[in-house]
Amino acid sequence: MFKIVASIKKEVLLLINDRVGLALMFLMPLLLVFIITIIQDSVYKVVNENRIPLLVMNQDDGRLGGKLIAVLNNSGLFEIDSVAGDSDQNLKSELLAKGKMIALYVPKSFSAGLESNAGSVSQILMSDLGLEHDSTQRARVETPSLTFFHDPVLQDNYIISVMGVIQSYLGIISNALMIDNMYKDLDMGSQSDRLAKEIMENQVKINKVVATNDRSMAVPNSTQHNVPAWTIFAMFFMVVSLGSNIVKERVNGSFLRLKTMPTSFMVVMFSKMTVYVVVAILQVVVTFSMGIWVLPHFGLPTLTLPGNFLAFASVVFMSSMAAVSYALLIGSFAHTQEQANGFGAVSIVIFGAIGGILVPTFVMPAYMQSISNISPLHWCLEGFYILFLKRGSWHELQRVFLFLAIFISICQLCTYLKLKVEKIVS
Repeated sequence: MFKIVASIKKEVLLLINDRVGLALMFLMPLLLVFIITIIQDSVYKVVNENRIPLLVMNQDDGRLGGKLIAVLNNSGLFEIDSVAGDSDQNLKSELLAKGKMIALYVPKSFSAGLESNAGSVSQILMSDLGLEHDSTQRARVETPSLTFFHDPVLQDNYIISVMGVIQSYLGIISNALMIDNMYKDLDMGSQSDRLAKEIMENQVKINKVVATNDRSMAVPNSTQHNVPAWTIFAMFFMVVSLGSNIVKERVNGSFLRLKTMPTSFMVVMFSKMTVYVVVAILQVVVTFSMGIWVLPHFGLPTLTLPGNFLAFASVVFMSSMAAVSYALLIGSFAHTQEQANGFGAVSIVIFGAIGGILVPTFVMPAYMQSISNISPLHWCLEGFYILFLKRGSWHELQRVFLFLAIFISICQLCTYLKLKVEKIVS
């Protein structure tokens, strides 16, 4: 026991003297969490809270252009900004000048075209039912065409979604107009409102439910994603400190000198693992404390810890062990400190990129989502996601623990075999 304590004390002193390593392990995650959470918070608000800014130029001579704009404004989806002008080119210039993303141009013939279309449909329907009492053909006006401008940086799926929303409200206005025309042809114009109201009230409703195991869970936000994600990234970045530490001891003969002393080499390795697992847990404590108490002062969402503390602690421990085991593996195979630092840092960035730290895996192509399963950072992040976003159970964490256990075992075994080949361990 005395040997273990003495060895741990030695490792702590070495770690304290490694100021660059400490900065990477503690200052880096704090800066990453703070900066990236602020940057991404506006994106989450656009998705979850904010209205979509929409420039509108209404040149319609009738009433329906104003009605469409009012419907879009009352939908709660758009923040309408009306601009003056006499052509769609003026609107395009306004879009570029104001730095907006989307704009809608309503032409002069909008109302006339919609009324003509509704009248023609009503006339055909009345004729097919044998109820046509006025054989006079109505003058047909060309179908109106709205112009939708968008910034070239917007993705097609976003543009199609916005246009689909506008099209659905256009359909509501057109259907209401067609009903009015039918009732007027039947000399029952005063009763058209009753049918339109009945149609609106009997629409199929869609209930939105967040698919989690806890109904009280808040809407996922930037803090819930970034704090766990960048904490994991920083935990694995200890490869720079621990990996180079092991290489230095291998190169300068410290490991070989340990064989001549009355102690076991496994005591040394156990001491290193213990110290750095504690460091990884402290990283979690520091960054998560920042999410709970510091970020809210900057107008960012508060980090809400999961209710199952034991499961949370288990995920933290397994993630810490995975990070330490990988650092040991790199340190045992690298020949120089430069190799350990370079390869270790680059490999962590790659693991983070394919594992969902930098970009969420659900936006990746299918083959990249399959490749992400080889990243230990992906499974660590998945464990936190299950707890923070899905309020998951032990059963849902089984796959996470299984992969991390396999990863830790492989890293530990490869480290042992490499040191055994070098005759550092017997």
